[in-house]
Amino acid sequence: MLAAAMAVTGVAGAQESREDRHGRKYKAPPETSRVEVLVVKDFNGKPIQNAAVIFRPMEDGQPNGSYEIKTGPDGKAVIDVIPRGTTVVLQVLATGFASYAKSFDIAEANKAIEVRVIRPRAQVSAYEDNAGKESQRKAGVQEQAKPEASKSTGKQDSTSSPK
Repeated sequence: MLAAAMAVTGVAGAQESREDRHGRKYKAPPETSRVEVLVVKDFNGKPIQNAAVIFRPMEDGQPNGSYEIKTGPDGKAVIDVIPRGTTVVLQVLATGFASYAKSFDIAEANKAIEVRVIRPRAQVSAYEDNAGKESQRKAGVQEQAKPEASKSTGKQDSTSSPK
């Protein structure tokens, strides 16, 4: 009986010493949001299958990893591991369409995002024209430069340069 009492106190003493140690503190993982992205064609709204949807959660202005999901036949990609309250850079890559990228704040438990992708367009520089000269276009304008009408005749003059 004395041996049993010593064994019980020895076990209790061992448990106390484990509780006295300072180990790692448990930190619960952050709450997550369910984000559903629908990728459709801009001109007719039909879903795009097999588009790459890339999520880049940002932490202190820097990317904190990335997740890539392909869209299904319904054009949807769903992810449920994005921490709530973060900013996510969403990028969509689909064959035959211009790439898409935009930042979203994920504050709620469920977020639905619709992305309308467009066909690629010609790139235009606001700084240089194709001849290496400074461009006369305003920044952000993608239309072709059209010849200006001659002031004296009112007809378009193909020899004058755009102003």
